[in-house]
Amino acid sequence: MTVEAEEAGPMPGQRKRKRRQRDEGQRDAARFAPGTGRWEVLFETQDASDWLAHIRRLRVSDTRIDWTAVRMDTFCGRLVHPTTYRLSLFVPAPDEDPCQGTSDSRPL
Repeated sequence: MTVEAEEAGPMPGQRKRKRRQRDEGQRDAARFAPGTGRWEVLFETQDASDWLAHIRRLRVSDTRIDWTAVRMDTFCGRLVHPTTYRLSLFVPAPDEDPCQGTSDSRPL
């Protein structure tokens, strides 16, 4: 890289791309923040081939799954515990009606 290229600053479009990635990260952090819902385990196995086959089947057969709200975890095993693969889906908390649950909201 030449000195002129280093002094020129970031590549064209790089600032916009970094800003978009930061904004998406903040949006995801707010979407999956504690208290907004829970992670529900869909599938768990210790066999990597079963894991991949199950994900492929789900992608084809279950069109209701929002794949932006899916978490795929790999818990690395050691001598005592084998490696475990887990697929979890984020389930948003139900919206509570502000009129329900308080003693002041009873009809007259």
